[in-house]
Amino acid sequence: MDSIKNYLIDMDGVVLRGTTLIPGAAEFLRHLRAQGIPFLILTNNSQYTARDLHVRLSYMGLDVPPEAIFTSALATAQFLHSQRPGGRAYAIGESGLTTALHDGARFIATNSDVMGPGEGGIVPATGAVAALISAATGVKPYFVGKPNPLMMRTALRTIEAHSEESVMIGDRMDTDIVAGTESGLRTILVLTGVTKREEVERFPYRPTWTMESVADIKVSDLTSEGEDLNESATRHLKVVGA
Repeated sequence: MDSIKNYLIDMDGVVLRGTTLIPGAAEFLRHLRAQGIPFLILTNNSQYTARDLHVRLSYMGLDVPPEAIFTSALATAQFLHSQRPGGRAYAIGESGLTTALHDGARFIATNSDVMGPGEGGIVPATGAVAALISAATGVKPYFVGKPNPLMMRTALRTIEAHSEESVMIGDRMDTDIVAGTESGLRTILVLTGVTKREEVERFPYRPTWTMESVADIKVSDLTSEGEDLNESATRHLKVVGA
C-alpha cells in the first residue's frame, strides 16, 4: 500500500463494535498518527457531534482528536451550505417540516440507514424516520451520507486528499465499499462487522483487499497483492447488457 497516503475509516464494525474497541484498532490509528498519515474516521451516525464521539472513544482508551472524526451530519451541513449559504433548515420533523415539504421545501436526510446501534440494542435510525416523512408528504429525501459518494468527496476535501492516493476501510459492502468504489478510492473490507466473506460474491463490485480485521492492515504493504486480487475477481465477473 505504498502509494496510499490517506485513509478514510468507518467507525462501527471497523474501529469498534458497540461499546468495545475492535482488537488492533487502537494500534492501527496510533501508527497512522505517529507517521503523520492523514485519516478521518467516518460514521453515518448523525446523533452525536465529533466532540461527543471523541469523548466516547477516549473512554474506550482511543485518543482520536475531534477534527479526525467526520459524521454524516457534518457532510450534510457542508452540503446545505454549498447549496444555500446562510439558508435555514428544519432540524426536527414535526408538522412544520411536513408543511414546508408540501410547500416545496427540499427534503435532505443525513443518511439512509434504517437501523443503528442505540442504548440497549438496535433502534430505528434516520432512514426509518425519513421513510415515515416520505409516506406522509410524498416527497423523497436526498441522502447525503454513505453510500452517497458525496460524503467520500467531502471527507477527502476536508483532509485535502485525492481519491487516487486514498483508501476506504469499511465493514459493509452496501455502504462503505460501494461508496469508496464509486468515488475512485481503493477499498479494504474488514470482516469484523456486517459483511461476511461468503457474502462478497453476491455483489457486482469487489473490494480491493479483504482482511479479517483492521489489525491485519500493514501500512507499508505493497499494492501487488490487491492487484492480484482484482485480476482474480475480474475473471469471475459477469457483465450483463454489454
